[in-house]
Amino acid sequence: MLLSIVIPTLNEEEGISSTITGIPFSTLSRMGHDVELLVVDGNSHDKTREIAAKLGAKVILEARRGYGRAYKTGFEQCSGQIIITLDADGTYPAEKIPEYVSHFQSTGLNFLTINRFGRLEDGAMSFSHKIGNKILSATLRLLFGLKIKDSQSGMWILRKDMILSNMPQSDGMGFSEEIKIIAFKDGNAAEIDGEYRRRLGEVKLQTVEDGVNNLRYLLKLRTTF
Repeated sequence: MLLSIVIPTLNEEEGISSTITGIPFSTLSRMGHDVELLVVDGNSHDKTREIAAKLGAKVILEARRGYGRAYKTGFEQCSGQIIITLDADGTYPAEKIPEYVSHFQSTGLNFLTINRFGRLEDGAMSFSHKIGNKILSATLRLLFGLKIKDSQSGMWILRKDMILSNMPQSDGMGFSEEIKIIAFKDGNAAEIDGEYRRRLGEVKLQTVEDGVNNLRYLLKLRTTF
């Protein structure tokens, strides 16, 4: 089966190499999977695209800014029926992709998200980031009745046909919470404990501004769902 791994990037030259080389391509091949690697780049000004291309990634330049916009483009252009997502900064355990894919297939899920708080490395997340995430996750549970511990996790496994038939509207960081609402309302989604590590490269998240925008977006989504 063809798997598509989609990684959004913007000036991630410090982390993209470790992220890609950490993917266990040989293990996935022994499991019977071919792997397509797509890097969707938001016009980086460093060597992110060059490094990714040298490591075998198909690099897609997406001039329209936004975390969600990058994923929409990647999902639309990938060929695999199962999609795996990662950040480009080495924070997610790429080596566990085979384990997560096996769980995803054996349980017949349409969507699987990884709870970063299952094993959070010291220094991987600032105190304010932790508090903001707790508030957003609690708000999501309250507004939508979903049992999700980590509303902002960016490591997912999903079926392409599921997401193309019901694509989130957000082009920004709100995409992460919106895709979970869509998937869990579908009724065939799950969250499992994973890991989260210290970031390689500059932190781009603006905790207060992004947190407030995500909270507003959750309130907006409540009128839709």
